Amino acid sequence: MAVKIRLKRMGKIRAPYYRIVVADSRTKRDGRVIEEIGIYHPTQEPSVIEVKSERAQYWLGVGAQPTEQVAALLKLTGDWGIFKGDKNAVSTVRVKEAKVAFVADEKKKPVLKPKADKPVAKEEAPKEAVADAAAPEEDKA
Repeated sequence: MAVKIRLKRMGKIRAPYYRIVVADSRTKRDGRVIEEIGIYHPTQEPSVIEVKSERAQYWLGVGAQPTEQVAALLKLTGDWGIFKGDKNAVSTVRVKEAKVAFVADEKKKPVLKPKADKPVAKEEAPKEAVADAAAPEEDKA
């Protein structure tokens, strides 16, 4: 059985992402696979490339042939160099940097001023309470 390591397209129209899979060469592009060994998201910046290195080495060792696109991805991750015997093979995949938390400039005044609560007149509140308390007593009589 001729085994290929290739990309399986997933996602929506104009928003693709791929799974790196091991499949029989006679199956459809998005058909049944033997094993999924990684993912590739080309639309994100920087592109996400994750490969299970042990499984890729195993399948390359037993004779699976990578497609041109997968071979390029394996070279980026360093797995192709390891397979070929290069002891200095390293991953050259760029990793997304963590976002820096926003810090407001303390020198400038805030744009929005906090609303001050309007003080309730102390005299009005007790009169209303007394009027409410007196009203039920009048109804009872």
